Amino acid sequence: MYYEYYGFAEPPFSLTPDPKYLFFSEQHREALDHLVFGVRERKGFIQITGEVGAGKTTLCRAFFNELDDHWLTALVLNPMLSADELIRVILRELRIADTTDRVENFDRLNQFLLAKTREHRDVVLVIDEAQTLTAEMLEQVRLISNLETDNQKLIQIVLLGQPELRDKLESPDLRQLRQRITIRYHLGPLSAAETRRYLEHRMSVAGGRGTPQFGDGAVRAIHGYAGGIPRMINAVADKALLAGFVFKTATITKQLVRLAAQELEGHFE
Repeated sequence: MYYEYYGFAEPPFSLTPDPKYLFFSEQHREALDHLVFGVRERKGFIQITGEVGAGKTTLCRAFFNELDDHWLTALVLNPMLSADELIRVILRELRIADTTDRVENFDRLNQFLLAKTREHRDVVLVIDEAQTLTAEMLEQVRLISNLETDNQKLIQIVLLGQPELRDKLESPDLRQLRQRITIRYHLGPLSAAETRRYLEHRMSVAGGRGTPQFGDGAVRAIHGYAGGIPRMINAVADKALLAGFVFKTATITKQLVRLAAQELEGHFE
């Protein structure tokens, strides 16, 4: 398809969150620094928010790549679980045998964390799409955060979510949890200039050799359509390159971007 025509080794604008494609805008670099600092300094709770498609999941994968073998990680990708199921998923992520008894599972997690502390190892739990957590689930997360010794937390917890997570945590019922979150960062959209660098970065990582090129009008059109959100940039840029392949051109114009946007919206002329 088009990526072979343009000489790419692979599609540059896949929607799959591949950390090698992570574009370090100033905000993404700051967010990663906040994550790494928070867990290494044992801050306990970290909250990262951003719009749908802002790059939170890709950032998470890059964060895991920053951690060496000293760290054990548990990643919960689908938090639409009951409190019992959450504990069981965490145990399985950490390769701990689970039971059907919540108290027993909680004790097993505590004993595991204590053992790892004695081994001078640390554990980090990352919950993606955390805005979907119910109040009961968030209370369960708070209880997990209570696991500690006299001088340190036994587990570091990262909540990744859409802006609704911030609103949810403002509830008076979740005051105790909110007060424990010591590091917060919100990922905003890319600027127009960053959008150009983002497009060039992705094409370079995919093996591009300078062609095709997105014209200034095309970049402005992409930024306007996508609102600076990386996932939307990927979607429209992918369609625009396909249109460029159809028209056999090395320059992607705003007209091709408009055609791509119309197709994404289901508007065909």
